[in-house]
Amino acid sequence: MHKNRVLMIVVLALFLASILGACAPQATPTAEETASGKLKVFGAFATPIEEPWDGVIHAALNKAKDEGKIDYEYTENIGYSGDMERILREVCDQKKPNIIFGDAFGNEEAVRRVAKDFPEIAFVFGSGLGPSDPNLSVFDNWIHEPAYLSGMLAGGLTKTGTIGVVGGYPVPEVNRLVNAFIRGAKEVNPEAKILVTFINSWFDPAAAKEAALAQIDSGADVLYAERFGVIEAAKEKGLFAFGNMSDQNSLASDLVVSSPVWNMTPTVEYVVNQVTAKVYTAQDLKDFSMVAKGGASLAPFHATESKIPADLLTKVKEKEDQIKSGLFRVDIDENQPAAVN
Repeated sequence: MHKNRVLMIVVLALFLASILGACAPQATPTAEETASGKLKVFGAFATPIEEPWDGVIHAALNKAKDEGKIDYEYTENIGYSGDMERILREVCDQKKPNIIFGDAFGNEEAVRRVAKDFPEIAFVFGSGLGPSDPNLSVFDNWIHEPAYLSGMLAGGLTKTGTIGVVGGYPVPEVNRLVNAFIRGAKEVNPEAKILVTFINSWFDPAAAKEAALAQIDSGADVLYAERFGVIEAAKEKGLFAFGNMSDQNSLASDLVVSSPVWNMTPTVEYVVNQVTAKVYTAQDLKDFSMVAKGGASLAPFHATESKIPADLLTKVKEKEDQIKSGLFRVDIDENQPAAVN
């Protein structure tokens, strides 16, 4: 009888333990513990990835793929005629990714419609607008700080006193870069004249080159290539140039002084970690694209460093240190700059 009572107590204890175990909070599975082994990430790009803006996002996602953190596929050159919504819906239905990265500029309404219909997928898109609960986060290229530093360099390098800037559209996210560049140039060279031309396209290298050549004809001897195509004009004329978004020194190694660099890796890592931990929320990811978080920087000078006056280099490096330490803040001015400044 005593043995039977002991056996009943043991069985009851095991039964209660199994119930409590089932009710206990379960550990959130990591990416490595999912069925595929990694998060599935898709890139949806309106322009060719040759265009630096989308190229930066693509590079960061490829880096995460190479490090074994994600599985990554992408589609480029989707355009702005309505194909974005169709492609996003096909991707969501057929590939069922955990995250979709892309650029919403020119496709804002389409991206937001699809995101609303697939709340289980994290949508992370470049946008000048705000996030949307529960699953649409936004980011942008907040590289106005290194654009200011590039302007300082341009202001100190010009011999004619005229600098050219070729931009895409006069929208806030472009205007703030151009305005920061202008102010940097004026800090070093208050008398400098900065010519600004918008080509009204996100990717038209031929038009950008033509605009740059027209500025050169007007006396510009240093160029800021906010859009792809300008450096080709600088190379033809043997003039200093500044790239944009990524280190574009390889396009003309002896002439591209530097570039305001956008690094999407901090943003990608943050989102991947959020989704992996199942704590993803819609938010504005702005801070991850700024200098303080490692999302923005001034590209190395490479072979052009020896061509930059020592006192100019000192000024620029001092200002860069002040930005990093928070002692200097580059104003965000999103108003359209004048054609001549």
